[in-house]
Amino acid sequence: MSAETSREYDVIVIGAGAVGENVADRVVRGGLSGVIIESELVGGECSYWACIPSKALLRPGSVLHAAQGIPGATEAITGTLDAAAALKHRDWFTNNWQDGSQVEWLDSAGIDLLRGRGRITGPREVHVDGLDGNGYTLRARHAVVVATGSTPTIPGIDGLGNVPFWTTREATAAKDIPKRLVVLGGGVAGVELAQAFARLGSDVTVVARGRLLGNYAEEAANLVLAGLRADGVTVHLHADVHKVEKNDDGAVTVTLDGKTLHADQLLVASGRHPAVADLGLESVGIQSGDGKAPRLTTDASGLVEGQAGDATSDSWLYAAGDAAGKVLLTHQGKYEARATGDAIVARAKGELKGSPQPWSPWAHTANEHAVPSVVFTDPEVASVGQGLEQALLQGKNVTGVELPINVSGSQLYSPDYKGWAQIVVDEDRRVIIGATFAGPGVSELLHSATIAIVGEVPLDRLWHAVPSYPTISEVWLRLMEKYGL
Repeated sequence: MSAETSREYDVIVIGAGAVGENVADRVVRGGLSGVIIESELVGGECSYWACIPSKALLRPGSVLHAAQGIPGATEAITGTLDAAAALKHRDWFTNNWQDGSQVEWLDSAGIDLLRGRGRITGPREVHVDGLDGNGYTLRARHAVVVATGSTPTIPGIDGLGNVPFWTTREATAAKDIPKRLVVLGGGVAGVELAQAFARLGSDVTVVARGRLLGNYAEEAANLVLAGLRADGVTVHLHADVHKVEKNDDGAVTVTLDGKTLHADQLLVASGRHPAVADLGLESVGIQSGDGKAPRLTTDASGLVEGQAGDATSDSWLYAAGDAAGKVLLTHQGKYEARATGDAIVARAKGELKGSPQPWSPWAHTANEHAVPSVVFTDPEVASVGQGLEQALLQGKNVTGVELPINVSGSQLYSPDYKGWAQIVVDEDRRVIIGATFAGPGVSELLHSATIAIVGEVPLDRLWHAVPSYPTISEVWLRLMEKYGL
């Protein structure tokens, strides 16, 4: 029979991914006590099944492809990728799916860890079904933070429930390279994993319901499309999947409009949604209204709006990262976590009342203006802020400046370098509100654009930021010149 234990902390964090770790770290640094509840590995999705392993799988192919394009290096390349070595390198990056070092960090930071499943049972109260078989009732003096991340969205395709398939978790943790891989989804995860497995030896087919990378500029997406096809990936755009079947030999048949695909492995990469089901949110007045998991609405500091209060205050429930449902990116979730943790401390000390001011230490303001994102394919796509089409639809007075990336630095990178760049200029303020770069190695251009947007650097001043020669950053000079400076 399990034991029942009660404990009290200043802050309870549900979820020990990168977001939960950062929230807990900030509140403990601020002088409050904190505990993290986690039923899986400390470090979360990014460390073990997303950002880290996927990039580890992509990197060997990018390096080999870059070397194959440089005279002098090309002649030295005599082989292809060693898939087994690449998978072993991936295993090293994920610490072989062991979280000992992460647990040690929590301990060194003064953060308690409770392994189990947490469920909110009332204002400032969380019940934990411990993995040790015991039950725990936790009470928070100041805050409960939901940092449970996201979970794959599985489409309602006929037959899919009867077919074994990968999500991104199984793909990034794969022990073998399938001979034939069909990827359902043309978003970031779909294209990244398609290219990784193609370069590791799979015969890969991508099926996208719309165009590739629909959230990015089409010129940039077309460069990625060309890169995939150059790697032998077959891409079906604007295609609907009608049925999925498992064959007697274990293979999978995917039926499209007038086409039939055959795969040894199926990867479903059709997006993600906040993992907030079964958290007991209904017990504090947060209802979905549609029979699905509740959708959390938060203020600028991550404080959940609409929860039932208690006798002391209703400012106790927070959400950060993917669980908050605003920006499903690890780096942005960690940014939210830092601000949320600091806001909890500030409210506990009486230094913050109400919602924080934009751009204050406690606000997630960058979510509205400057969210950087990178597609780590070859070529890469790096984007921050608003796209031209989005800004025009909002009625803003903007100008788009775009051109091919063709500077000395790109030519040195590769004689056959193909890239594209765009900035979006707010003409009323003469500042950049968006930027997109596509091409090999462009992810390292992104932070300069992010700084320019967050800092609202006037174009007349940005003109004096001279890019080093010969680097790909010289594209900034060409963009300024094309704008007319």
